[in-house]
Amino acid sequence: MDPLTILERSKRRGLDVIGITDHNSTLQARQMKMEFCGSNLMILTGAEVTTREEIHCLAFFDDIVALDEFQVYLDEHLISIPNNPIFFGDQVVVDFQGNIVYEEKRLLISALDQSLEEVGEFVHYHGGIFIPAHINRPSFSLLSQLGIIPMNMKADAVEWVPGCKGGLGCEDEPGLNSFPIVYSSDAHCPEDIGQRYTGLQVENPGFLDIKEGLKMLLNSRNSG
Repeated sequence: MDPLTILERSKRRGLDVIGITDHNSTLQARQMKMEFCGSNLMILTGAEVTTREEIHCLAFFDDIVALDEFQVYLDEHLISIPNNPIFFGDQVVVDFQGNIVYEEKRLLISALDQSLEEVGEFVHYHGGIFIPAHINRPSFSLLSQLGIIPMNMKADAVEWVPGCKGGLGCEDEPGLNSFPIVYSSDAHCPEDIGQRYTGLQVENPGFLDIKEGLKMLLNSRNSG
């Protein structure tokens, strides 16, 4: 999953926008955004956060300043457990030449000491997009940890996994019609990139356009 492999596979799959969201770290996303000079592909930068309830959530930011502020937030609230590379694997940031430029010593799959609500508030305060991830999976999801989709949850969308093995709930789940539904590959290897995707009708693939496109998804579903 080095940067060039990710970009090559994304272009081959015909994707216009990709998200780089390592667990509890924005550093690889930042590296790619700073180095990437290509066209016809937008990189959404952020992280996949594990909240105090052990719910995975996606957070995306429009600019480097907000992204760096979120990294400070992650560093402050990540429970500090040393990584064991032999058991969990190396946690490295790689540049476009394939060089390792940083290695994270803390275990990134640990949870923050922040709640779902607190993480969402921080993301929105800094102008970001907040999306609870794979909410119907049997672990690390809204439905596995809370059993419900909170009606008052401040999220820009929720991610659903069609045909999820051992999946929880269904697409008629109470509360689901209050949020746009997105689908994504959650790829941890190149072959999985683009296996699921969300179609948005936007004039330009800009950050604010993505936000508006998510709102349009909800409007079209509720009016359909």
